[in-house]
Amino acid sequence: MATRGQRGIFKPKRLFSAQVSYVDIEPSSVKRALSDSRWAAAMLEEFQALIRNNSWTLVPRPTDQNIVACRWVFRIKRNPDGSVDRFKDRLVAKGFTQRPGLDFHDTYSLVLKPVTIRLVFSIALTNHWPIYQFDVNNAFLQGSLQETIYMAQPHGFQDHARPDHVCRLSRPIYGLRQAPRSWYMELCTFLHHEGFTKTTSDASLFVYHHGASLLYFLVYVDDLLLTGNDEALLTRFQDRLSARFSLKRLGQVNYFLGIEVLPTSTGILLSQHKFITDVLDRFGMADAQPAPTPLSSTAALTLRDGSPPADPTLFRQALGSLQYILCTRPDVAFAVNKLSQFMHAPTQQHW
Repeated sequence: MATRGQRGIFKPKRLFSAQVSYVDIEPSSVKRALSDSRWAAAMLEEFQALIRNNSWTLVPRPTDQNIVACRWVFRIKRNPDGSVDRFKDRLVAKGFTQRPGLDFHDTYSLVLKPVTIRLVFSIALTNHWPIYQFDVNNAFLQGSLQETIYMAQPHGFQDHARPDHVCRLSRPIYGLRQAPRSWYMELCTFLHHEGFTKTTSDASLFVYHHGASLLYFLVYVDDLLLTGNDEALLTRFQDRLSARFSLKRLGQVNYFLGIEVLPTSTGILLSQHKFITDVLDRFGMADAQPAPTPLSSTAALTLRDGSPPADPTLFRQALGSLQYILCTRPDVAFAVNKLSQFMHAPTQQHW
């Protein structure tokens, strides 16, 4: 429910009710997850994947080394319509317990630019190229680890014969500071060997250009997109990629980074309907009335407007979500830019 203030600005009420079934709730502890057969099966699948990739070796606990803690992370993966796709568990190292210069050196998190996604989609659509999507299984486990790192045994899967032992890691599992860089460098080496060149404007975009053949390869951590004008070359490259890395070939793209790719009679439509709905639910705006403009045309926003201060953390989280919505809703770009000027000291008027 929403009401209008004296200046005609919508101010949502944070009072609403919802019915949530147990299947929609992610477990808060390992004990609760193991009591549910669906989550327990997902945990076992993740643990077996770690063992298959020779991720660690159990060794006696060293006395002069840092032991990195770990935890299980539970997520419900959903389809574009909001239905449950699968239950996903991930064993994650607590990277904040690593020591800089000893447990890790270089680190970075690669981010794909939204403008690059729109550009590649536009090129593919204009030339009637297919766009294939891939999901890498346990991407970080397919990298290589240079440092010597010890990690505690995962909760619920300790070796009963050697409970005091720890895991000496041989693969950069999720959560380690150097894990994203390690996986990215491993993929870069493969792509360069296949003749791809990294673009200078976006490190997530790789281009293959040989004669009349042209391929574009987009990377966002473990989500990959491939398009080009040579169908035979696309098929051969997909086979080589599948042979080198463990991945799922998802066919033509339909859902990428929270963006629904919907085919139409004139091309494709990029929609973030589910993401926008989730954002409205998260910030108590699901029942707010629509407005003809994204920003009030009469109220002037200032730094000190006399209204009470707003929660800065919540305000920044809302703006961060709105910034991602700009991928498909550039019409709200001015409003988001305007509100971003007050992130350091937001008030109720800005909210």
